[in-house]
Amino acid sequence: MAKVRGAVVIDKEKCKGCGLCVDACKFQVLQLSQNVNLKGYTPAFMANAENCTGCTNCATICPDAVITVYRVKENN
Repeated sequence: MAKVRGAVVIDKEKCKGCGLCVDACKFQVLQLSQNVNLKGYTPAFMANAENCTGCTNCATICPDAVITVYRVKENN
């Protein structure tokens, strides 16, 4: 049976670092960066990529629509 893995792409320059996506991720994939973007915000990033299932909770809750989620099937 194929396992579904996810990948989250965040537009770091448009992310305001509100943290809603971090709270929405039940698999603790996302965290806020220690680095700031050009606007002075700390954007989210994939800290635990191996845990991502591609559920899209993070993209759905993002108020600025800067998150894209991809799903990939892995054959075992």
